[in-house]
Amino acid sequence: MAVLEIKNLHVSIEDKEILKGVNLKMQTGEIHAIMGPNGTGKSTLSAAIMGHPSYEVTEGEVLLDGENILEMEVDERARAGLFLAVQYPSEIAGISNAEFMRAAINSRRDEDNKMGVMEFLKKLDEKMALLDMPEEMAERYLNEGFSGGEKKRNEILQLMMIEPTFAILDEIDSGLDIDALQVVSKGVNEMRGEDFGSLIITHYQRLLNYITPDVVHIMMDGRVVKTAGAELAKQLEAEGYKGLMEELGLDIELEEE
Repeated sequence: MAVLEIKNLHVSIEDKEILKGVNLKMQTGEIHAIMGPNGTGKSTLSAAIMGHPSYEVTEGEVLLDGENILEMEVDERARAGLFLAVQYPSEIAGISNAEFMRAAINSRRDEDNKMGVMEFLKKLDEKMALLDMPEEMAERYLNEGFSGGEKKRNEILQLMMIEPTFAILDEIDSGLDIDALQVVSKGVNEMRGEDFGSLIITHYQRLLNYITPDVVHIMMDGRVVKTAGAELAKQLEAEGYKGLMEELGLDIELEEE
């Protein structure tokens, strides 16, 4: 069992403090969801965990099995077992999907344990079939010319091929129609197990109708203000953020959607 723990994390961008002391702990075998209104710091949290250079950590730690990953370079964090699926994946010309994924897989393996071509292709075919992706997408340049839905499926394909210890999924439901949402959710649920944990960042309950979280965290004003089971997401859907704020006695100005 691996453990990911965020302790008193403060993060600023351009001298503006966004995260104001986030605390969160999860382990493999669990799926956690983070919900919250616009501007509360959900995407900032994911970027800070993975080491985006625009985000300055001013206080706190992010521990992976007790080791502070904030002291690691971005590629070291990925090799340690972290994976980030972002809202808007970058397009990279000249590198095919297949080349990228095989390189990513083998970067986490010892020299005498690299994944061979045939083993890789067999696994790739299986995962692409599960996600209803045409075979030709494997040879297309990474995200180049992909629709929004194709990019999201491709992120989940990378997740299933790389098999990280912890995956941070930042609004993977954004812009998806119901069919694409079901396929993406199918991929995440396929990964579920004792060797995998995921932190899902979302605005809406609808994704959590397909991926049932073990734990739900509500973020407001740069902090986690409430943590409970999957029923918390349904409560939020029924009452809205303002209702939750009233329950918790919070006075926070929400951004407009």
